Amino acid sequence: MKSTESPAHYSGTKCSQELLRRMSLMGDVQNNSQSDLQAAHDARYEAGIRVRREVMGDEFVDAALSRNAGSDGEELQRHITATVWGSVWTREGLSRRDRSLLNIGMLVALRATEELRGHVKGALANGLTREEITEAIVHASGYCGAPAALAAMKVAQQVLVEELGSKPEDE
Repeated sequence: MKSTESPAHYSGTKCSQELLRRMSLMGDVQNNSQSDLQAAHDARYEAGIRVRREVMGDEFVDAALSRNAGSDGEELQRHITATVWGSVWTREGLSRRDRSLLNIGMLVALRATEELRGHVKGALANGLTREEITEAIVHASGYCGAPAALAAMKVAQQVLVEELGSKPEDE
């Protein structure tokens, strides 16, 4: 066993000096970290609000933000915008189209029909077709159950008719 691995390593002058050095560094980090953390959060929020508007549309985002302005939900909206939209949706590895397809499946599973409404619109904006959205819900029914899929399909059909019009007869 090396001396650095023994319990004795953690006592004595050498260890105390190292501890003081690290604490000093932490103090420097703490002093700088508050402003750095705020700047990083602000940057993620700005990236998130941009992506959120591009995917969900200004009307949806404005309604979500104004509905929560001045309430307990305001901080949650800021947090979701910064973390989900500013950190997750901006990652490489999946296209926005793929992320929208995943969201439809997850929202079906969660029976989150109000969120699904906005994400169906977002999925259309991200290039998913009526058929792909419908098929995603049908596919989810096998894993999430008929009640969840039926509730989701009701919402999706409403959005699809609002956004695309009635389904053509030949489809």
